[in-house]
Amino acid sequence: MGDMTRKIDVGGIAVGGDAPVTVQSMCNTRTQDIDASVAQIGRLQAAGCDIVRLTVPDMEAARAFAKIKKRVALPLVADIHFDYKLALAALDAGADKIRINPGNIGSADKVRQVARACEAKGAPIRIGVNSGSVERDLLTKYGGPTAQAMCESAMNHARLLEDVGFGDICVSVKSSTVSRTVEAYRLIARETDYPLHVGVTEAGTEFNGTVNSAVGIGTLLMEGIGDTIRVSLTADPVREVEAGIAILKAAGLRSGGVRIVSCPTCGRTQIDLVGLTHQVEERLMGCDKDITVAVMGCAVNGPGEAREADFGIAGGNGEGLLFKRGQIVRKVPFNELADELIALIEDQGDT
Repeated sequence: MGDMTRKIDVGGIAVGGDAPVTVQSMCNTRTQDIDASVAQIGRLQAAGCDIVRLTVPDMEAARAFAKIKKRVALPLVADIHFDYKLALAALDAGADKIRINPGNIGSADKVRQVARACEAKGAPIRIGVNSGSVERDLLTKYGGPTAQAMCESAMNHARLLEDVGFGDICVSVKSSTVSRTVEAYRLIARETDYPLHVGVTEAGTEFNGTVNSAVGIGTLLMEGIGDTIRVSLTADPVREVEAGIAILKAAGLRSGGVRIVSCPTCGRTQIDLVGLTHQVEERLMGCDKDITVAVMGCAVNGPGEAREADFGIAGGNGEGLLFKRGQIVRKVPFNELADELIALIEDQGDT
């Protein structure tokens, strides 16, 4: 497992150290569109997001950021590129954290000004190195945006902040290649105790991006590397949050909410198990009980798996058995199975 990282505070949410791994996303609205951004942040919060990032490409966006900040509850990170004045404006607007690469904003004095402003506001800085943002001299040195090149780039940026006495730092080294991402985070985890923001950049569409992220982020989390995660998808950001939470659950790092166990179906299945499972999953989406629900297609694995679960269905021919903690409750016709299962779960005040 990875060693303990430092702990930083992002608008009241702890990242690093012994804090639970948090899930981040980024608005894909224009920051200047205040109402749309506020509405999207509300949806992200409802989906379980912990921290949200907004891009601040100009002063109009910085002014909008201030108005958005007053209307939302989640901590907000300002995404800044190149211009230190935008970093200062975002901090004045109430940013809880800044994402900026200090080497890209000019003189040591500018770096010092941003560091001082962050210190005054209690806002950490995330150094975000992507394979596309590695400096030319490092690309030449390593023959491309290798894991070593990304790692060295991140450490160089961090050193600029450490040199002016600022250590409230979080680091990410993301590549769009899963294996390179994993290698880069393993390297940086050995080099430093900064908390790590883990993700695979430009991971792709919802399906491919979720798979890439699950493999990349999941591998690192299982090794104890990663303090906060972001699943990058070419999709609604709410999907990023849902995928992030699912990855944390699969890695055993988050409990709570319903865990659904369902069989892959085979020739023995005599009911529409796929439709039934989707229906059950959808109806239990908002349920925060920490329970396992089994939706099984037949009598071979069905009763055994369902018995392990808190609640379950084992399908038969046009009907199914309803289970509760290993006990058969009753036999139910197929078209009533979902309703009866949900009713059984909702009746339990004790779960």
